Amino acid sequence: MSPRDDVNSDRIVLVTGAGGCIGSALAKRLIHSGAKLVLLLDHAEQNLYEIHSELSAAGSSSHVPVLGDIADKALLDEILDKYRPGAIFHAAAFKHVPLMEANPVAVIRNNILGTWTLASAALRHGVGQLIMISTDKAANPRSVMGAAKRVAELVLLRLGNKKTRMSALRLGNVLGSNGSVVPLFQQQIQRGGPVTVTHPDSRRYFVSLTETIDLILAAAKLNEDAAILIPELGAPVNILDLANNLIRESVTSAANIEIVFTGLRPGDKLTEDLVTATEWLEATSDPKLKKVNGPQLTAKRLDSAIQAISEGVRTRNLAVLVDTLCEVVPEYEPSETLLALLNVQLVVGAQNGCAPSAQP
Repeated sequence: MSPRDDVNSDRIVLVTGAGGCIGSALAKRLIHSGAKLVLLLDHAEQNLYEIHSELSAAGSSSHVPVLGDIADKALLDEILDKYRPGAIFHAAAFKHVPLMEANPVAVIRNNILGTWTLASAALRHGVGQLIMISTDKAANPRSVMGAAKRVAELVLLRLGNKKTRMSALRLGNVLGSNGSVVPLFQQQIQRGGPVTVTHPDSRRYFVSLTETIDLILAAAKLNEDAAILIPELGAPVNILDLANNLIRESVTSAANIEIVFTGLRPGDKLTEDLVTATEWLEATSDPKLKKVNGPQLTAKRLDSAIQAISEGVRTRNLAVLVDTLCEVVPEYEPSETLLALLNVQLVVGAQNGCAPSAQP
């Protein structure tokens, strides 16, 4: 079957991060829509067990659970050679901003090198297309997670071609997803408060899970060789207003629920952006999606950056990693938390006779 055919038809599909909120919902939609086989790849055993069990209990035999890492080249070669999927939906990512500020090497390895390894494998095996779920945090990033996702977008622009189309879909916060603010607020309300809001002026873009899956499948139908895409998300939502609405709608007495402002967390921004000052939008064949255009790195420069990132991850050299992120994503502003980690590493390195430089 041609890779240009509808992904919902009788095809073999790989979903990375298949045990997560988006990945599992997408897998269920693909199976319901008649996919011949859905490969469920996840490195979290419990998440993979849960989606596998749910699909099996529903009578599905058209899925295969694969426990593994998107940065495992040998595993990817094995499953792509064995099953030959026509499309890859790449939902695997580390996404929790403050946690990733404290664990920058892990998020850089997973979000950048994992995407590079996956996209390179897709090219080698002639996969028809690869769609990555990106984030609005990749635009003007203040977090290492957002900067890593921006580099992952650039990877797809570098490697995508007419044989293996690659696109990244920038989304806002997915309502109800693991770690998102709505379930957190609901849990806090059920406990009687307080409800924690970072800042009274904090705003975020939101999209429902059903809408997210619709947008992913719409992106897969576009005839773009390599693209960054964004949907029309409307105006960003004030988080304080969201918290107050959830309190009013709760069965708990709203008068007893206190809202506490905790301050922006490491890597947080007051508001997110969908595009940067150097990017512009153009229409696609789908009115729900716009294509993001802007400056791109040369293949040589990006390849060199990936090599530096790979070596920096191998040696856990945060100075090299921060330097490279700032070079590739000049609009990136590292957080004070990350810079503090970097300073600790530089001091320890100097004490051990090795003092790498970094100019973030």
